[in-house]
Formats: sequence, C-alpha cells, structure tokens
Amino acid sequence: MTKHALILVDIQNDYFEGGLWPVSKMAAVAANAARLLAAARAAGELVIHVRHQMPSEQAPFFRPGSDGAAINPAVAPQGGEAVITKARPNSFHGTDLLERLQGAGVEAVTICGAMSQMCIDATTRAAVDHGLAVTVVEDACGAKEAAFGGVTLSAEQVHAAFMAPLAMSYAKVMTTDEVLAG
Repeated sequence: MTKHALILVDIQNDYFEGGLWPVSKMAAVAANAARLLAAARAAGELVIHVRHQMPSEQAPFFRPGSDGAAINPAVAPQGGEAVITKARPNSFHGTDLLERLQGAGVEAVTICGAMSQMCIDATTRAAVDHGLAVTVVEDACGAKEAAFGGVTLSAEQVHAAFMAPLAMSYAKVMTTDEVLAG
C-alpha cells in the first residue's frame, strides 16, 4: 500500500475575513480542510502543516510573530504533527518538507490550502517533480481575485484557471467528498 501524507498549506488567519489578505471562501476552504485533516488523523497518516512567514514586519500580510501568520484554529496542529515554515510559494523550497516525506516513506500526497494560484500551484508542481503522486482537493483550496494587463479575474476564475492545468498534467484534482469517499 502506498504511504500517504496530507499537506495543509498556508491556512493562516490573514487569509480569513478580517485578515490582512482575505481569500475568497476561506472559511469553507478551512472547513473542508478540517474534514480532510480529521480523516487523515483517523487513518494514522502523516500530517504536515505548512505556514508562510514574510521576512519583514512591513510585509502586507503573514508578518513575523503576528496573529495573522498563525495557523487558523480550524486546522490547528496537534501533538506530533510537523509545522514547516516557508518563505516562498513552493513549500519544498528552503524547507525540510521533502526530507520529512522521504524519511516517512511517503509516495503520495494530498494537498489543500491557499492560495490556488501561488502556493498550491507551486507546491503541487514541485511535489510531482520530486516523484510524488499528488491529489489536490480543489474545494479545500482558496484563490484570490487577480488583475493583469487590464483584465480582472474573479477568485472563481483564478481558481479554475489554475486547477485546470494541474488536473491536465500534474495531479488528480478532486473535491473533499470525492477524496473522503475514496
């Protein structure tokens, strides 16, 4: 049987309503992530929490030591669950995430969290590049609206624009219900 891990990426307070960088539907994203977390814990799977911390107190969000940079209580780590702090969108870059996964014999990961267009995308692609089988739980991932070149996209459009290529070439992209039924 393939050894599996759940990776929860940047489900931090600043992404929630009232935070410094709110992400669309983040409360629903966290509720779905909490369901995945409960199932992973019940199955005895490896759980790794990843949190982003900006390098400066002048950063727009995830400031060092702030409540906004803390992992949201909906998915709070429990004893023995690793918490990895990163400074870039790719959760593998400059961290010991790969070593932890390899050390535990993990061959497949499920990824959820925020933001779809940054850290979820970068972490998923890196996981595949490292030889892991990846499932992205799309309704447990949150996106933020974006604008470029005079085009403004809603959070839903941004989310779809990133999930589509991940599903095409990198990962199984599924809903929380599909994963839990699995």
